Amino acid sequence: MQNHNFNITFLVDQTPNEVFKAVTNVRGWWSEELEGNSEKLNDEFSYRHGNFHFSKHKLTEVIPNEKVVWLTLDSKLTFVEKQDEWNGTKMIFEISQQGDKTQLDITHLGLVPDFQCYDGCSKGWTHYLKNSLLPLITTGQGKPDTKK
Repeated sequence: MQNHNFNITFLVDQTPNEVFKAVTNVRGWWSEELEGNSEKLNDEFSYRHGNFHFSKHKLTEVIPNEKVVWLTLDSKLTFVEKQDEWNGTKMIFEISQQGDKTQLDITHLGLVPDFQCYDGCSKGWTHYLKNSLLPLITTGQGKPDTKK
């Protein structure tokens, strides 16, 4: 059984505060149609991508400029048999100073290769994190799902 959680790391020129602000601006990089709030401890928000993906998250840890943790409270992934695979998993965003750069280490704790959705979900996360969150951090402009 493999237990390698999905993980991706970025090293940027921006400050830890700039990275933190981008991470908590989930509408700016994941979806403009996010329901709820995603900035403070105990905030809850829901994400939906068509009829394929629904997930509800709660911010269980928020340390400004250092760490943000979302707990997945509910999920429905219609493209896999076990549609609630994400339930109980955590998205962890860890921010640290590395010399004159800032490192952002992102782990979806519990999203492991044994999950049926691992391949598709890993590609989805890589897309949003690399092509939307990273530009939001570095240029101030993300590429989230837009309002219909």
